[in-house]
Amino acid sequence: MWKLKVAEGGKGLVSVSNFIGRQHWVFDPNAGTPQEHEEIERMRQEFTKNRFSIKQSADLLMRMQLRKENPCGPIPPAVKLRDVEKVTAEALITTIRRSITFYSSIQAHDGHWPAESAGPLFFVQPLVMALYITGSLDDVLGPQHKKEIIRYLYNHQNEDGGWGFHIEGHSTMFGSALSYIALRVLGQSLEDGEDMAVARGRKWILDHGGLVAIPSWGKFWVTVLGVYEWSGCNPLPPEFWLLPKIFPIHPGKMLCYCRLVYMPMSYLYGKKFVGPITALVRSLRKELYNEPYDRVDWNKARNTVAKEDLYYPHPLIQDMLWGFLHHVGERVLNTWPFSMLRQKAIEVAINHVRYEDETTRYLCIGSVEKVLYLIARWVEDPNSEAYKLHLARIPDYFWLAEDGLKIQSFGCQMWDAAFAIQAILSGNVSEEYGPTLKKAHHFVKASQVRENPSGDFKAMYRHISKGAWTFSMHDHGWQVSDCTAEGLKVALLLSEMSDDLVGAKMETEQFYDAVNVILSLQSSNGGFPAWEPQRAYQWLEKFNPTEFFEETLIEREYVECTGSAMQALALFRKLYPKHRRKEIDRCISKAIRYIENTQNPDGSWYGCWGICYTYGTWFAVEGLTACGKNFQNSVTLRRACKFLLSKQLPNGGWGESYLSSQDKVYTNIEGKRANLVQSSWALLSLMRAGQAEIDPTPIHRGIRLLINSQMDDGDFPQQEITGVFMRNCTLNYSSYRNIFPIWALGEYRRRVLCA
Repeated sequence: MWKLKVAEGGKGLVSVSNFIGRQHWVFDPNAGTPQEHEEIERMRQEFTKNRFSIKQSADLLMRMQLRKENPCGPIPPAVKLRDVEKVTAEALITTIRRSITFYSSIQAHDGHWPAESAGPLFFVQPLVMALYITGSLDDVLGPQHKKEIIRYLYNHQNEDGGWGFHIEGHSTMFGSALSYIALRVLGQSLEDGEDMAVARGRKWILDHGGLVAIPSWGKFWVTVLGVYEWSGCNPLPPEFWLLPKIFPIHPGKMLCYCRLVYMPMSYLYGKKFVGPITALVRSLRKELYNEPYDRVDWNKARNTVAKEDLYYPHPLIQDMLWGFLHHVGERVLNTWPFSMLRQKAIEVAINHVRYEDETTRYLCIGSVEKVLYLIARWVEDPNSEAYKLHLARIPDYFWLAEDGLKIQSFGCQMWDAAFAIQAILSGNVSEEYGPTLKKAHHFVKASQVRENPSGDFKAMYRHISKGAWTFSMHDHGWQVSDCTAEGLKVALLLSEMSDDLVGAKMETEQFYDAVNVILSLQSSNGGFPAWEPQRAYQWLEKFNPTEFFEETLIEREYVECTGSAMQALALFRKLYPKHRRKEIDRCISKAIRYIENTQNPDGSWYGCWGICYTYGTWFAVEGLTACGKNFQNSVTLRRACKFLLSKQLPNGGWGESYLSSQDKVYTNIEGKRANLVQSSWALLSLMRAGQAEIDPTPIHRGIRLLINSQMDDGDFPQQEITGVFMRNCTLNYSSYRNIFPIWALGEYRRRVLCA
């Protein structure tokens, strides 16, 4: 039986915070009762049976384990209201208490709420391929790991035989080819899987052009595996790392995620590394092409991408650049004496890789980068201590649910905890949940980054991090603007409460450090980027080499990050009015202008990290209202309310499809179903903006939906994914289904019912 371990170390692991926030799964053959084994198997079968209609798992294994470890006693029966029945104070407080009591029961002992943060179908497959290449597959993945990865891949195969870019998406060559190869590496044959699933996957690939049609990231991975050729890839010259920093196209000016992907890619490309050509690799060369492998036109294949994958077609100028580098640049750079330059560039690239490994304790910034760095360090030295340290951190990315074993983006421990604290505080029931808040406060304090990156971090293109919060935990080390803002906000809120109830507050200097990070990140237009200051020109996006992401090459400003920063700074200014007052006032004024200037004509804002206009609008409204704007004095807020009211469904809720993010047009979920998380975002926005003072009826209807949707145990149902990134890929946050209904119900009690 699988068990979730929290805040535990292990051999070869290094931590600066005693592993607080770490979560990883292990298989214990002796764990669990027969009844538990039977229940888990029932959950798995239920998911598989309904996998085409309900594509997102409900995180049932984690919830089952933690509820057993944290028994909460009996919970009152759920409240159900008729369509026209008034929301009473009793019905509301009963629902709030049931919700928080349940959610407290799945809090880990270190104070965070473990949860899934997954959904993309290109995370686990490269890990399987990398471990096969390095010969570590059986060392890292035991029989149960392999069984659950296979289960996961079969469960998320589409009815047409292919796999999507993410679990809710249409079939793509990227998802299909990687999934097919991973299944074959894990021992599955063409005859395996329900209804010949592997063979149907191969048929989908061949029917859509074969492996030559895989996008550039896929071309890279299948080349490293040995089932494709470097001559069929657009160049990734490591010489870019040698450019003077004043150059506008210097990789140090890239968005950190992009930079940290192409850093190890350029190293492996510069070495033209290819893994061992095994019998399986030779077989895959025959299985995945519509013509003999030795007759493939690799030059033509460089720019061949299946139409199903082509979200961001390359502009002509980009293809011209790749063509020049491929036909001319590569020949020159591989000829003496220019080949000496390549060797120097390769060393510079791997030195950056080493630095990232050390400063993140071998976690890396995310799962895509983690696997690339792992294989780069193995290629550098298969017997190195660095490679062993990488292997030791792989379990940090595993997540187990009823649909199988998946790889997380990394983890959202701090992000979820900050929202959870605010949700619990919203309903004025804090006195009843002191232990929950005290544990959460402990986690927040332990998760603040207390140092800048080591050494000459600016030379490694890193920004200050002292005082920041990461998306996940302290060990990760990467500052994020909105995570820092939300962390500061909850730390300030808890500092105003009794130490006996929530524990001792943070030191004032730590608040100052967080403010310093936030102020350092604002752009000249008033908006806030996510990780680092905006350093590059917008036109560089013309050279975005990915075909399936948009706006991925450079850092840019986000309404979500800006809204969070505004809220945190406004609260800090209230509590510490003399600290850097002029700078904070100026920062907030610029941020207000940014929010107002980026509102869409229909009154919405596009959200880049959640789906989509509902999410962006919530952050914008929260930011503006925290800084003194209201329904009466802000036409911007009045337009926001009008937008949200225009999207309310007949059942009182809101439901926005991931297609909104992809197509940049508000799109309802199929069947006009309501999503409780998005409904909560809309309700929070309306209540904060002052809609209740004008006409509370729409808010009453939405709250009634939340109350009626609560399950018998106090949980809320898992519905469609509500997270997104790079416009085109979804990401599930399984805690959202608890956090945001609690928050909306609490705000309703405080702002509407008890106002």
